[in-house]
Amino acid sequence: MNIPETYDYLVRARRDLWATLEGVPDEVLSRPLLDGAKLHCIKDLLFHIASVEDFWIREEILREQPVRKTIPALKETQGGPVFAGFALKTLLDYWRVVEQTTLAYLPTLDDEELKRVVSVHDRPGKRYTVDGLLWNIIIHEARHVAQISVLLRTQGIAPPFLDLLKYLPVPSA
Repeated sequence: MNIPETYDYLVRARRDLWATLEGVPDEVLSRPLLDGAKLHCIKDLLFHIASVEDFWIREEILREQPVRKTIPALKETQGGPVFAGFALKTLLDYWRVVEQTTLAYLPTLDDEELKRVVSVHDRPGKRYTVDGLLWNIIIHEARHVAQISVLLRTQGIAPPFLDLLKYLPVPSA
């Protein structure tokens, strides 16, 4: 699989995750279930997943303003743990816009773009290829979505089945 194919899997799995989350009581999504410095609840994780994609693609790879800065409710936020009080719709709408901008960027990928080296502006001396950064985004999301699935289970809620196998095309005979 390549990056656009793998991102397509994430997009389709997100639809199932989002549909499940829209049926979860807000109190569960806002409940402090984690004891980290930035991530305390499922809503914090949702913002974090979208904002990491937004940061790496918009700010670092494309050197553009992040999507977050265009959304009044989110433009002054820096990260968690502040999202328990946000409406789920606000967080998912943000993630949808981030996704749309990523989908607009992915067709520009060619060998030259994937091999391009990006110097990270807030990490002096750190340099990564675009290919490496995009794989980091994909794996980062998968890890945190698994974390959300476990947190839902701890609250007695069945997470959606998001295994890649569910989304693979059926090979022709």
